Amino acid sequence: MNKDQKIIRRLAAQYYEYAVSDENLRNMSMHRAVNDLKAPRPVVLIDEIPWHEMDIDDELTLQCEDGFFRGIELFLRREIYRWNRLRGDMVLRPYISVPKVIWSTGIGLESIEKENQEGAKSHTYVNQLKTDEDINKLHNEVITYEEQETMQNYERTAEIIAGVAPIKICGEGAGWVASCKTIDDLVRLMGLDTFFYEFIDRPDFMHKIIGRVTDIYMDKIRQYDELGLFEGNSYYNHCTAALTNDLKPDLTHVRAKDVWGRGLAQIFASFSPEMLYEFDIAYAVRALAPFGLVYYGCCEPLDKKLDVVKKIPNLRKISITPWADIDNAADIIRGDYVLAVKPNPSQLATAKLDEDSVKKEMGRILAAIKKNGCSADIVLKDITTVHGDPENLFKWHDIAMEMVNDYYT
Repeated sequence: MNKDQKIIRRLAAQYYEYAVSDENLRNMSMHRAVNDLKAPRPVVLIDEIPWHEMDIDDELTLQCEDGFFRGIELFLRREIYRWNRLRGDMVLRPYISVPKVIWSTGIGLESIEKENQEGAKSHTYVNQLKTDEDINKLHNEVITYEEQETMQNYERTAEIIAGVAPIKICGEGAGWVASCKTIDDLVRLMGLDTFFYEFIDRPDFMHKIIGRVTDIYMDKIRQYDELGLFEGNSYYNHCTAALTNDLKPDLTHVRAKDVWGRGLAQIFASFSPEMLYEFDIAYAVRALAPFGLVYYGCCEPLDKKLDVVKKIPNLRKISITPWADIDNAADIIRGDYVLAVKPNPSQLATAKLDEDSVKKEMGRILAAIKKNGCSADIVLKDITTVHGDPENLFKWHDIAMEMVNDYYT
C-alpha cells in the first residue's frame, strides 16, 4: 500500500465513523423535520467557507501526490474539519460519493468578459444579445452521461477505500443543475447596464430572450430526467438542508418529481414585485413545475415579494437574506414554508468578531422564528473572509449554537 492509499484510507475511516454516529443520525432527522415543516427548532449550518484562511496545524494541507486522490482528500479533510470545528447541525453522507461524469454542449453562447484594468478582479460582460438573430444563436444543450469514465472513477475509488467506507455513484442532487437561474445567467451574456436598460427600452425583446432560455432550461431538465441523472435523497440544497420525508424517489430511476428544484433572480433585488413576477416568477411557474419540491431565492431580499413568490408550484423553502426584514418574512410565512435565513457574513470580516452584534442579529432571528412557529434553516454562507483569523468563525459558531439551544430548551 503506497502513501496516497494510506492517507485516503485513514481519512475515509475517520469520516465514516462520524457519518454513522448517533449525532449525525439525529441531525438527519432534524433536517427532515425542518423540510417537513415539523421542526422542533431551526438547524444551524455553515457553508461557503474561505478555506484559504482556515488551515490550522496543516489539517487542510493536502499530502497525496496523485491528482485524482487529492480530490478525494480535499473533500474528506474539509468535511472532517467542519465536523470537528464548525459542526453546527451539519450532516455527513454515510458513503463516499463518486459523481456521475456529465457533459453539456452549452447553449450556443458563452460570456465574454473584459477586465476593467490590468490585474483587477472586476470585469465587464460584453452584450451578445442585441437582435432577434442573436436570440436564434441560443440552442438546447445536449447532455451526455459518460458511464465508462464514471465507472473508471468508481473502480479506482473502490480500490483504495473498499472495506473502509461504502462507495456510491451519485447523480445531480438539489443544486445548480436543478436551479432555474436563467435571469442571473443572462447578465453574463448581456452586461449589467444593457440588461437593465433593455427592460425599460425593449421589454418585449426581453420576454423573447427569457422565454428562450427558459425553454432551454426545461429541455435540459427533460434530458436529466430521461437519462436518470438526478440523485434521490439529496443531503443539501445549495447550503440548506434537503433531506425530507415528502420526497420518496424510486431509486432505480430518479426523476425530477423526486428531487428539489430551485429558482432565483438575484439581479432583480431592486425590482418591484410586479416586475419580479412578470419577468421571472411567471416563467419559473412553468420551469419548476416538474420538481417535487422547490426552494426559491438566494441573496435577493424577498420579504416584500412573498405574495408573488408563493405562486410557484410545490414551493417549500424561501430564502431570507440579511437584507430582508426577518420579522416581516416570518410573520407572513409562519408555518407554511421553510425559512432559509441567512445571517450577515460581513461580521466575520473584522479583525475581532463583534460578539454583541452577532448575538443581537441571532436574537432577532430566533425571536421571529419562534414567535411565528416557523420551520427554518439558519445558514451562514458567502463568507468571503474571516480576516485571516479562523477564530472569528469558530466564535460565531459557538454563539449561534448556544443561543439556539437556549431558545429551544
